[in-house]
Amino acid sequence: MFGAELCSVSKLQFLVANASTSGENLKWELEEGYVAAYAVQGHRPYMEDRFVVNEDINKTGVSVFAVFDGHGGEFAADYARDKLMPNINRKVIELKSMIAGKPLPRDNENEENSPSESKVLDNSLEKRKSFRKTVSTTDDTTKSKSGITDPELLNKLNSLVRPITREVRHDRPPEAPPKAVDMSMYIEGQRINYAKLLTDEVLAVDSLLVQAAKKNMDVAGTTALIAVLEDNKLTVANVGDSRGVMCDSKGNAIPLSFDHKPQQQRERQRINKAGGLVTFNGVWRVAGILATSRALGDYPLKDRKLVIADPDILTFDLTDHDPSFLILASDGLWDTFSNEEAVAYIRDRLNEPYFGAKSLTLQSYYRGSLDNITVVVINLRNRKYKVSDSRGN
Repeated sequence: MFGAELCSVSKLQFLVANASTSGENLKWELEEGYVAAYAVQGHRPYMEDRFVVNEDINKTGVSVFAVFDGHGGEFAADYARDKLMPNINRKVIELKSMIAGKPLPRDNENEENSPSESKVLDNSLEKRKSFRKTVSTTDDTTKSKSGITDPELLNKLNSLVRPITREVRHDRPPEAPPKAVDMSMYIEGQRINYAKLLTDEVLAVDSLLVQAAKKNMDVAGTTALIAVLEDNKLTVANVGDSRGVMCDSKGNAIPLSFDHKPQQQRERQRINKAGGLVTFNGVWRVAGILATSRALGDYPLKDRKLVIADPDILTFDLTDHDPSFLILASDGLWDTFSNEEAVAYIRDRLNEPYFGAKSLTLQSYYRGSLDNITVVVINLRNRKYKVSDSRGN
């Protein structure tokens, strides 16, 4: 039902609010261990946000958290959740085995430890203990297959799609099988280079997503905000305008990512060099269509290189900041809260249920956010971890 694997399905409560008394519509919530998440559909006709929580993957000591904010439909966000996250999980397990000098897991073992596209739909997976939890927001029974509902934007996308479809050739020779990846390239000083791993995995899945989207004629795209936590090391990969922020021991808001917006000088120059334009119609948009300059999917804009999926990577040594918590959220939150406001809000409510994630999400909704809103709070106050001497990734 949820396209997710859980150790205890009771930990995920699915609520449908009374539409006559609440405009929040669909809501998803999770609280377990030191992580809590809360997501609402809000004022949007469809829920296109997805979140993933993978704590202590296969007892490796590595945890991965992600927020995907889809646009133009759910296909891209679902694809990233179902393909990108299992790929990262699998690579982490293999790399940790290599570092420990253990035999690499067999393919079928990896499959059992990763929620693949086919297996996540099997209810029997809810009983497996491979990951402590993987949670995603989705409700296939309430979604329409239609993508963009704005007629003006849809017409603009169609004008880009048509010439692309005319160029498709069916007499291409079969593609060569992909070459095996030397996994040792991701190991530096007996530690995983998460910056390189996340970059390669994001770009690889985006390539597959674009191919799949072309076949389905699906113009959807998604942001990707991924945080990997191991011991005192935090690595954050960002594509688009979902955002992460950390609260240090003094209550300061430390950005974990920076939005990719078309009006930024670096992004505008890249778009112009590719032959595109950045226009303003309420907000700045790529080719008058997309309000973020980087995303997974969006194949009509991706083929022209107007939108790219290259992630920005930031790494942190948590011993330098002694953080209290992390916030990962879709831009539905950031439309109504600054980094500093969100940190101050959660700091005062960290003892509440959901570590304040529910309160923050609903407050954003009440402030008038017009988007889906997803908030993940990672409470580091009582988290125990091993301090690594390595300053690498």
